[in-house]
Amino acid sequence: MLDLYTPGTSILHRMRPGPKLLAIAVAASALFAIENLTITVAALLLVLLLYRVAQIPLRVALSQVRPLVWILGLFFVLQWYFSGLQIAAYVVLRLATLVMLASLVTLTTRSSDMIDALTRALGFLRPIGVNPDKVSLAISLALRFIPVLGRITMDVREAQKARGLERSVIAVALPVAIRAIKMADEISDAIDSRGYRS
Repeated sequence: MLDLYTPGTSILHRMRPGPKLLAIAVAASALFAIENLTITVAALLLVLLLYRVAQIPLRVALSQVRPLVWILGLFFVLQWYFSGLQIAAYVVLRLATLVMLASLVTLTTRSSDMIDALTRALGFLRPIGVNPDKVSLAISLALRFIPVLGRITMDVREAQKARGLERSVIAVALPVAIRAIKMADEISDAIDSRGYRS
């Protein structure tokens, strides 16, 4: 259910999950450490180029942030009011870049491969009583949950728009919450079936 993997033969599809996850960590750290609008725009353009390298259409790349447009808009307005236009643009573009980068990893990496790579990388935690299987599954699900929840929100908003209820917060939020809870139940069942609770 949460595997958004898009089959392909690009270099990003063939790359091992470890370097991809390391790239996300480095990019996120750099974007938070270097508060520069020009560098952030360059990073966003680089991520869009990587979608092209992965042979994933631009519409798919943009669809990764489309469900978050209203949240990004709210952030932009608040930041503009409190910190100015340049900071507002930087914050929104940084968030959009990181979401699109995480989504690119999700789209070019099978869930099983990501979980296996994370489990191996976190093996050093086992001697102190931490189960690497649980941690790797949690990280993998976290990388996939936001895009999936975003798509659920878009689906619900479209359905409620057809009923003339798109302006009702309750009419949109309640179905999204119910579907998110159902998704959590399915994830819980998947965890139980893998024996990760033992």
